[in-house]
Amino acid sequence: MLHLPTTPARWPALLFCCLLTLLLPGCSLLPGRPDAAATPDAGREAFALVIEADDDAVRDYLEQHLELQRFRQLPDLQASELTRLLQTADANARELLATLGYFSPDIRLELQDRPAQTPDAPAHTVRLKVKVGPRTRIDAIDISVTGNGADLARRQAQLQRNWGLPVGEPFTQQAWDDAKAQGLRSLQARRYPTARLAESRADIDADQARAQLQVHYDSGPLYRFGALQIRGGERYDSTAIARIALLPTGADYNETKLLDAQQRLAASGYYDAVFLTLDTQGTDPEAAPVIAQVRDAPLQKLVFGIGVSTDSGPRLSMDHIHNRLPGLGWRAVSKVSLDRKLSLVSTDWTALPSANGWRSFTGAQLQREVTGSFDVDSTRLRAGRTQNTDHIDRSYYLQHDTAYNRGPGAPPWSSAISANFGWTGRYFNNNTAPTRGWGLAGEIGLGSTLRPAREPFVRTQLRWQSFIDLGRVDLGEKVRRSSRLSLRLEGGAVLARASADIPVTQLFLTGGDTTVRGYSYRSIGAHINNGQLFGGRYLAVASAEWQRPIVLRGNRTDFESALFVDAGAVADQPGQMSARVGVGGGLRWRSPVGPLQADLGYGLQSHALRLHLRLGYTF
Repeated sequence: MLHLPTTPARWPALLFCCLLTLLLPGCSLLPGRPDAAATPDAGREAFALVIEADDDAVRDYLEQHLELQRFRQLPDLQASELTRLLQTADANARELLATLGYFSPDIRLELQDRPAQTPDAPAHTVRLKVKVGPRTRIDAIDISVTGNGADLARRQAQLQRNWGLPVGEPFTQQAWDDAKAQGLRSLQARRYPTARLAESRADIDADQARAQLQVHYDSGPLYRFGALQIRGGERYDSTAIARIALLPTGADYNETKLLDAQQRLAASGYYDAVFLTLDTQGTDPEAAPVIAQVRDAPLQKLVFGIGVSTDSGPRLSMDHIHNRLPGLGWRAVSKVSLDRKLSLVSTDWTALPSANGWRSFTGAQLQREVTGSFDVDSTRLRAGRTQNTDHIDRSYYLQHDTAYNRGPGAPPWSSAISANFGWTGRYFNNNTAPTRGWGLAGEIGLGSTLRPAREPFVRTQLRWQSFIDLGRVDLGEKVRRSSRLSLRLEGGAVLARASADIPVTQLFLTGGDTTVRGYSYRSIGAHINNGQLFGGRYLAVASAEWQRPIVLRGNRTDFESALFVDAGAVADQPGQMSARVGVGGGLRWRSPVGPLQADLGYGLQSHALRLHLRLGYTF
């Protein structure tokens, strides 16, 4: 028996690889090996493709999508193979033109030999001549919806009115697909989330250049919101936090309401990530659960900020958030802010909502602010309850104010206590970037000054804003955007004896980015001794702004232009009211983080031009 040595196999293999590494590069020096760079046909196209069409858009479309283009880079393509390719090119061109609505084009393909002027010049030229003929247009549309919903006839009529490919429009495959998808999304957005496209048909009469469309949707069952189930969160009370979402349990499914609930949970501060879905796999569409997949936010968070404002200059801030205070379980947001006109320290504590939606809150604030002609050191203590519903916010609370005014001729130190009620109704299409709808807010407070003497007073304030549609601007390609008029009114009054020393924090000042543009922040007020500026007991503000979309080369943009007129007045007596007017224009940009507003305003009384910048919208 022969026994072989037991040398490990890996060593011969390693030696063999090393020899290959050393010897193979030398093979390129052996005679007879062709160099790829020296191949005569390297980099040479097999043929040149020339497309002639009576429509530039059609020519560009064919140049981009014609399958024949893929074979131009094959330098060894034979003439016989090219001839076979031309036989399929005609059908391919007709198929492409049909997607644009041209079903009876005149197409001619020519193959021409081309003398090589340079070594890299193609040997052949393929010439495609196209006369597109009449474009097919929509002649009739038949849309039907079947299912078990009571409003299907109305929804079917709505789909017919808003159909994205109306009668008279050119037929294209892309527009046809988009219109079907748009109709399906419309059904799925309200009441019928499982709706599907059951059948569709486009009958083309190429001789008459007409198309008849038929679409049939199956709505599926009508769904209603069931209970909200929060999954993935362990740190916080999910039952109480679910009430923040304001999901309308028992109401018909509405995608917008689902997204609003998702936004409320995301903005609550308790979760870093929130995603809501309707459970359509259950057996009861009348009470379909809504599943909220969440990821807990940290128990505490410290946030540093830096910014700049045209009203108060550079700003530094620090926020501390505690999502579950020991012993109380409330959420606390504490803040320190410093800018050119304001130094602020505050803390606000808020409980989770109870079963009826009401929650308790309390807060304290200490600030130093430039108010009119004086520096004011003030404190504010507040405690009460608040309720937030889908459109309406309510609150009632007790408040204690103190104000110490510093400067020559300043009013005396004063303090007051008051009981207040506030109501806000928002009926906008979008609360963060509205383009239509209206909002109304009112506050009323009954109180008494405490220092230097006790005097009763009543404070009331009312705000209103509305967006009025002025018609549509056609941006081309069936894209239209509405121009609108934004109207805003604000008024307030403090009713008390003339001798009452009301804390300036309860009085009114106006002017600045969000009130009267063309004037600096809170520079419009009442005048006291020697023309010094101070808060007044009566306030009136009005604004009108015309907003229009900006069109660039016929295309839709995220920018809008605005022209505005603002007016505001503050005084201690109604008869002393004298309006300060600002006029100007600006730009609006729908940025990813919210609407950005840049305005240039001129004050007719101040004779000054001011730039106003604002990010976001609140009412």
